[in-house]
Amino acid sequence: MQQAEQTIVRDVVLVGGGHSHAVLLRMFAMNPIAGVRLTLICRDTHTPYSGMLPGYLAGHYQYDDVHIDLDRLATFAGARFLRDDVVGIDRQNRRVLCRNRPPVNYDLLSINIGSTPATGKTPGADQYSVPVKPINRFNDRWQAMLERVEASRSSMRIAIVGGGAGGVELMLAMHHRLTGDLRARGQTRQRLHFHLFTASAELLPTHNPSVRRYFSDTLRSRGIHVHVRSRVTAVDEAGLTLENGESHPADEVLWVTQAGGAGWLAKTGLELDDRGFIRVNEYLQSVNDPTIFAAGDVASLDHAPREKAGVFAVRMGRPLAENLRRKLFDEALRPYHPQKNWLALISTGDRHAVASRGRLFLHGALVWRWKNWIDRRFMAKFSEFPDMADMKPASGRSTQLALDSEEKQQAISAIAMRCGGCGAKVGTDVLGRALSELQPVESEDVLIGLHAPDDAAVVRIPEGKLAVHTVDFFRAFIDDPYIFGRVAANHSLGDVFAMGATAQSATALVTIPAGLERIQESTLRQMMTGAVEVLNDAGCALVGGHTGEGKELALGFAVNGHIDEQRVLRKGGLEPGQALIITKPVGTGALFAAHARARTKGRWIDAALNSMQVSNRIAAEILHEAGSTACTDITGFGLLGHLVEMTRPSGVDATLDLNAIPWLEGAVDCVGMGITSSLQPANVRLRRAIRNQQAVVDDPRYPLLFDPQTAGGLLASVPEGAVEDCLRKLKAAGYHASAKVGAVLPQSDELSPIVIER
Repeated sequence: MQQAEQTIVRDVVLVGGGHSHAVLLRMFAMNPIAGVRLTLICRDTHTPYSGMLPGYLAGHYQYDDVHIDLDRLATFAGARFLRDDVVGIDRQNRRVLCRNRPPVNYDLLSINIGSTPATGKTPGADQYSVPVKPINRFNDRWQAMLERVEASRSSMRIAIVGGGAGGVELMLAMHHRLTGDLRARGQTRQRLHFHLFTASAELLPTHNPSVRRYFSDTLRSRGIHVHVRSRVTAVDEAGLTLENGESHPADEVLWVTQAGGAGWLAKTGLELDDRGFIRVNEYLQSVNDPTIFAAGDVASLDHAPREKAGVFAVRMGRPLAENLRRKLFDEALRPYHPQKNWLALISTGDRHAVASRGRLFLHGALVWRWKNWIDRRFMAKFSEFPDMADMKPASGRSTQLALDSEEKQQAISAIAMRCGGCGAKVGTDVLGRALSELQPVESEDVLIGLHAPDDAAVVRIPEGKLAVHTVDFFRAFIDDPYIFGRVAANHSLGDVFAMGATAQSATALVTIPAGLERIQESTLRQMMTGAVEVLNDAGCALVGGHTGEGKELALGFAVNGHIDEQRVLRKGGLEPGQALIITKPVGTGALFAAHARARTKGRWIDAALNSMQVSNRIAAEILHEAGSTACTDITGFGLLGHLVEMTRPSGVDATLDLNAIPWLEGAVDCVGMGITSSLQPANVRLRRAIRNQQAVVDDPRYPLLFDPQTAGGLLASVPEGAVEDCLRKLKAAGYHASAKVGAVLPQSDELSPIVIER
């Protein structure tokens, strides 16, 4: 997160991670605007570059070669990255409607979501074909299809519907990959039959005759059957039906015909063209809503209609970024004029390619190397960033932006020195609106709760129970307030579950940066909605709290619970002969330290956040049923620190097996880059607890023993005879990384109680 501390007065929201938005994010990273918060909303963390997709299918590139890591790019740009599906726009209130979180407010909105397959117009196509668009969802379908083809030992017919450049290029790439795989396994390529169907009278109708002839000859020479004037009118499990009534059997069908706009766009009130794309003017601005822009395939240019091609999406990025910037400052927008002729480099699957522009026609291995050089140079812009420490913070004053009189007054107030004490509290109107939609779980034990006007909550302690109290508080480590709220609540509940208790009520402590009221309100609503979802799932009622202003977003909870006295699980209950079980993978500290410097892969962060949102509640119940006598949640002191906390009061020693400990993907890589958490040095002081330190200190996983965890898993002792059944139940309950990681030993005469095995 490279933005300096500043008051946010404008929200620019980007929906979709297409090529135009990738270019825009990089431009904003190099020249950020003080007071402007950039937010990217996209379901997928890795977005494919369409120019290299055929080469990936052919086997010439690896996954990371052809995918832009949006998480890393957003971090570099100082933008929030919200992983979610957009399902609509509330234009009246300027809110983006998401599938899994509260609406996201915007001042300016840009849409770059590509196109959606038009399979719905052909009976059976939705169910029995694999659409190529949107391409960011194609990879999973392609991998599944590869497995089906490779698993089959009988003859298979593979069909592609679509005779444009995309369909032809895809067919040649698939043919090269699949026949090559068969040869590598010593199988005959003759069992695969390839068919390409197009409604047009010829292939690649928008290209010159020389290009069309070359591809027709290439397809024919590779035994690929081309069916022209063959409009597909239906698809079923047996194959394809054509407009003339002919039937063609097919085992796999890929759909590469023209696509349309996403269905939810029709409900936004934006003016769309006849294919459902957003009509935009020469400024890439919606023709009927000046606060909304669109680029890439989803944009329909009224002034200069063009076919849907990746080259236009890439080149729209710069004028889109410029016009959003100008709109923020209320300056005149600049028109975008797409070129009439453009260079198309179309691969033939075998490291050869064709260059086509107007009447230009070139082909061969040299053209492919040229295309490969262009593509790799483009992708390097989104993977090779300056070190975050060398990046300059956003400059300028937020009051330079175009604000109305009320916003200017709020901005001046936010920038000025704020009051301390009770004067630092968030305004009652902001707080009331943000919390009004929260619905804490109902509990008969809560007599006075969140929405009551009283000064404190009143909660009844069930008869015969002991009260359990804990508190946790920390600043945001990600820019997504909704996910941060979920993780913070989960982390705070961990201590209660680790002791075998039931969470009953929670009070929140919130710090939120100063800013415009509507921006504070939006952030607070997002964060507390995520938190309350987790608390409600645990049966824990949010009953109150305190919200104040500060430099950074932060959240914590004081959680109260109750427990039967005979069921209390303490750290000091380890017994020799027991096994040690862990329920989640380790490595969040190193990962998020690297994430702050844009050095991680997005899928590493996705996996870490998913793990951090998994509650320890069910795991604690399973461990209790297995006969656990000691348990703790792994948090700030790291795995080794918390194990030492258990061995000392228990009067035992223990072993830890480095090979058995589950590590989060990418955590070892981060340590290998020399990146660890800021808390790591304090935790490393506990290395004296390791008896055989010199034997393991050079292991690349060794530093992660000290890695502080946020919302980490449980570490518990279980009788050896119960381990297998316990792990089976844990994995069935969703704790897929749970593992036996060590054993409890009788206390020795050694001063160091922990032995590390590998």
